[in-house]
Amino acid sequence: MLAIAFGLVTAVLWATTLLGSARASRLIGPWSTLAWVMLIGLAVTIPLVVVSGTDVVLADRDVVNLAVAGVANSGGLVLGYTALRRGKVAVVGPIVSTEGAIAAALAILAGDPITAAAAVLLTVIAVGVVLASIERSADRTAAPDDTRPNPDATGRSAAITAGLAVGAAVLFGVNLFVTSRLATALPLAWSILPARLAGVIGVSVPLLVSRRIHLRREAVPFLVLVGLAEVAGIATFALGARDSAPVTSVIASQFAGIAALTAFVLFGERLSRIQVAGVVVIACGVAGLAAVRAP
Repeated sequence: MLAIAFGLVTAVLWATTLLGSARASRLIGPWSTLAWVMLIGLAVTIPLVVVSGTDVVLADRDVVNLAVAGVANSGGLVLGYTALRRGKVAVVGPIVSTEGAIAAALAILAGDPITAAAAVLLTVIAVGVVLASIERSADRTAAPDDTRPNPDATGRSAAITAGLAVGAAVLFGVNLFVTSRLATALPLAWSILPARLAGVIGVSVPLLVSRRIHLRREAVPFLVLVGLAEVAGIATFALGARDSAPVTSVIASQFAGIAALTAFVLFGERLSRIQVAGVVVIACGVAGLAAVRAP
C-alpha cells in the first residue's frame, strides 16, 4: 500500500515539474529557468545533506559518478526546458518519460541480463516516440492573415522539438543509471545534490555574474514549485521503493500521462490521433518495462 501511495505522489510531483517548467520556460527561457530551479533546489538540499551526515567518505568511483550524474541531469533539464518552450507538454512529456527505458538499456550494456519481453518493450517504446513526435500541418493553428503554415518549416520545428526531448531523455537515463549505482553507497541527500550543485556552478553563477539571468513576477510561483517538486519527487520515490521498488516505478512512470491530461484541461493542448496513439504506446511500454524489470 505504501508503494502505491508514494508512487502516485511521485507521479504527481514529476508531472508538476513538467507542467511548471513548461510555463516558466515560456516566460523567462530555458537557461534562466534552469538557473533558478537549481538555486532553489540547492537551498533545499544542503540542509538535507547536513542532517544526513557530512562525514561521508567518497571513493574515486563515487566522485566520478556524482560528477556524471550532475552534468547529465543538468544537461537533460535544459534540453527538456527548451523542448517544452517549443512544443506541447503532451508530446514532450511521454518522450522524456522514456528515461527509465534508456537507463534499463544502459544497465543491459553494463552486463545486466535482459529478457525477451524487455527487448520487445524497448522496441515498442521507440515506436511510440516516433509516433508522438509526428505533427501534421493540418493539426496546427493557422498563421496570421490566414496564411497557411509552411509544412516543411513546421515539420522541421516538430522534429527539432522531438530531438531535444529525446536528448533530455538520454541524459536523464544516464543520470538514473549512475544514480542507481550510487544509491547503495551514499545517503539519499547525496544523490539529490550533484545536479543542483552542477547546475548552480555551471549555469546559475555564470548567468548571475554576467547579469543575463531573467526573472518575471509571473514565473516565480512556477520556479518555486518546480524547484521543490523535483527534490520532493526523488524523496517520495525512495520512500516508496523501500516498500516495493517495482510497484513504485510502475506508478511513478505514469507522470507523462498525468501531465498530458492536465495540459489538455488547463492549456487546451490538442493532439492528432497519431500523437495520441504514440502517447498511449509510450505509457504502456514504460509501465510494462518497469514491470518486467522487477526482480
